[in-house]
Amino acid sequence: MTYNVEELFQRQIHAWPQLAKGLEGLAQAKTRSVRIDWFDIFIRHIPHRMASTTAPVDRESVAKRPCFLCAGNLPPEEEGLQFDDNFTIYCNPFPIVDRHLTIAHREHGSQRIANQFGNMLDLAAGLEGYFIVYNGPECGASAPDHMHFQAGSRSLFPIEKDTAGMTRLTVPNYARNVFLFRDRDRSALIDRMDRAIDLLAETTSKRPEPMVNIAVFHARGEWVTYLFPRGKHRPQVFHTGELTVSPASIDLCGIFVVPKAEHFERITGDAIAAIFREVTLSDDRFREVAAKLESER
Repeated sequence: MTYNVEELFQRQIHAWPQLAKGLEGLAQAKTRSVRIDWFDIFIRHIPHRMASTTAPVDRESVAKRPCFLCAGNLPPEEEGLQFDDNFTIYCNPFPIVDRHLTIAHREHGSQRIANQFGNMLDLAAGLEGYFIVYNGPECGASAPDHMHFQAGSRSLFPIEKDTAGMTRLTVPNYARNVFLFRDRDRSALIDRMDRAIDLLAETTSKRPEPMVNIAVFHARGEWVTYLFPRGKHRPQVFHTGELTVSPASIDLCGIFVVPKAEHFERITGDAIAAIFREVTLSDDRFREVAAKLESER
């Protein structure tokens, strides 16, 4: 499958000018790292991500525009690669990382992880060298009306290095609250994720789905999954205009997108740590869910 994706990219680079422009923009992106405590964050200035970062995702705004993930609304040059009966792989024309993909469900329907996490694991197993991410409908998904995942090359994926060898459920002193699941058993991992999602929904009184971001990769026969429970969608600095940032899964995994040049130059590690703490679930609620999950291991 990975080879077929590479062929898709080569075809689309030549046939689809918008993708070629996006890849050129990524090549010109500025990246700098900052140290926060014991880990690094890569801050990435990508001007073409402004539309996604600031996208209105309220119900009224979404209802007014055509769904850009439905096959009938795609640009004529855009080609997809069928993954299975339900999902099609597309090249993302506004990339954050190398080989950035959008993986859309063939049917128009709400962004919900319920009954879809197994598909996420299958994608991770089928796309060697990639990570797969899910952004909840209030957690960075610019198309909350259409079920989809994103994927990208793991060549720059800080969280994998940060958590290498860790077997505990949580990552200490990490600025953001995250659950870490490792398993070789697909069914067992789905059960653990379903339980975590249910506990988060119960703890936050947020249904049908709690606010979450998820990232998964597969290596050496094992799935590694990161579940970020959220407390809010966007930080206060976004609403005040101080910093145009809106963290989603890739940001929480350590590649922090800042589309405005002046904000890229100004943002600090302390500011990012504060944003992570603000948008992920509060410590007390996180510990409450973690204790329940630990007791059931």
